[in-house]
Amino acid sequence: MTGWAGKVGRIRVIGTGVMGRGIVQLAATAGVTVELADVRREAVAEAIDHVGAMVGKLAAKGKLDDPQAVKGRLVAVDAPDAPADGVDLVVEAVREDLGTKRALFADLERVCPQETIFATNTSSLSVTEIAAELADPGRLIGLHFFNPVPLMRLVEVVPGTRTHDWLPGEALELVKSWGHEPVLAKDAPGFLVNHAGRGLNTEALQILAEALAEPADVDRVARDVLRLKLGPFELLDLTGLDVSHAVLESIWSGFHGEPRLRPSWLTRPRVAAGQFGRKNGEGFYSYTDGKQQVTEEPEAPPMPSSPVFVADEHLGRVLSTAGVQVVSDAYPDAVLLVPLYGESTVDAATRAGLPLDRVAGVDPLGGYERRLTMSVHPGLDPAAGRAAWGALAATGHPVTVVRDGPAPIAQRLLASIVNTACFIAGQNLASPEDIDTAVRLGLGYPRGPLAWGDLVGGDIVLRILRGLAATTGDPRYRPSPWLTERVALGLPLTSAGTTPAGLRS
Repeated sequence: MTGWAGKVGRIRVIGTGVMGRGIVQLAATAGVTVELADVRREAVAEAIDHVGAMVGKLAAKGKLDDPQAVKGRLVAVDAPDAPADGVDLVVEAVREDLGTKRALFADLERVCPQETIFATNTSSLSVTEIAAELADPGRLIGLHFFNPVPLMRLVEVVPGTRTHDWLPGEALELVKSWGHEPVLAKDAPGFLVNHAGRGLNTEALQILAEALAEPADVDRVARDVLRLKLGPFELLDLTGLDVSHAVLESIWSGFHGEPRLRPSWLTRPRVAAGQFGRKNGEGFYSYTDGKQQVTEEPEAPPMPSSPVFVADEHLGRVLSTAGVQVVSDAYPDAVLLVPLYGESTVDAATRAGLPLDRVAGVDPLGGYERRLTMSVHPGLDPAAGRAAWGALAATGHPVTVVRDGPAPIAQRLLASIVNTACFIAGQNLASPEDIDTAVRLGLGYPRGPLAWGDLVGGDIVLRILRGLAATTGDPRYRPSPWLTERVALGLPLTSAGTTPAGLRS
């Protein structure tokens, strides 16, 4: 490796909290000498002891060959603005406050050689604003690590408006040399991961605000149908709503009230009431001794003796295999099940000319191979509803029963995730590849959102969004031009396609 990145042999990390310690461990393990600095002198010694213990554990597990060499690369310095001759890079990991960070870099500019590069680990502040008061704002770049740093391989490389042109590429190479995976993001609100993550959280909160389902039901659907590791409300409780509410508000305001990023009214009173989540034992769930308390799912009715008409051949075969009597016409005594794509049960049944009192909706997303979701509208006869529920439960899959809405829950969550990523790509805030990498590594989704959209089908995602937009009139559901263009052209969502720059090359 040549260039600046290949010459970085000594760095200083300022701030020895959780993030600072993780960055220290990562760099020192990669062979870099690391100076540790903090406004609290005793915090530096504590951090060195902590990192030493961590590398010792890794060595004991056979994951690190020479822990003593790593420990030998840890150097305590007296203060953040101590003389910095020989320091190639300074990384700050202090509290998220613009004034604090600006003052720190102003002090560093007085003591560091002109060639020393500055990096901020900010997760929410503008890199450009942090650098604005420096004599040379071009020397500062964002390196946003994720917690826990040694395990979370993703790093967002965020150049500010005045960052030197050569620096982003060198920063990408440096991160790679440390064994992590970098992505390049524009200095926009939320950068890449926090922006992309709004797709899931804002839509889950909207579903809750519409009283269509309880948090546990939404989470079960998200885990079982979409294969997310955590449902959106579990994730909000884990992060802490005091933190998530601030992020929701700041990204929305940062994009000047962009409708697709609009937060929910539900979070502010919860924060005021101290319902933060796991950290204080009460959030969307309650916690006893740190363990989440969840009400068990209700027991499904038995398989019905009445026939079932299914407006979907695939589901019909699944039910027949389970022993359900499936008929080919909507007989007067038949229970009716209709598949929904971007529409309500009432609209789907009305369009098909079916008697509403016997119709329940079913979400086909997931191919009826795992959890099933049944939608219940106000005009459904309760006996028909219980029969429909029993028929679906006969398949052996768990069934979540929710109120009928403008589209099924899993479809709304997925469409919002994909559409948000498409807006990010369309605004050139990051490349399609980096968007998918960042979301997969940073948020733990089973695949990147653009690749996910391609797997489900961009046309299906577009159909869901257009249905939501038409039914609700809410501009949050307007499809991204990136999505509409690619569906029209038959291009993958992961493809940048032909660009003006491509014609010049």
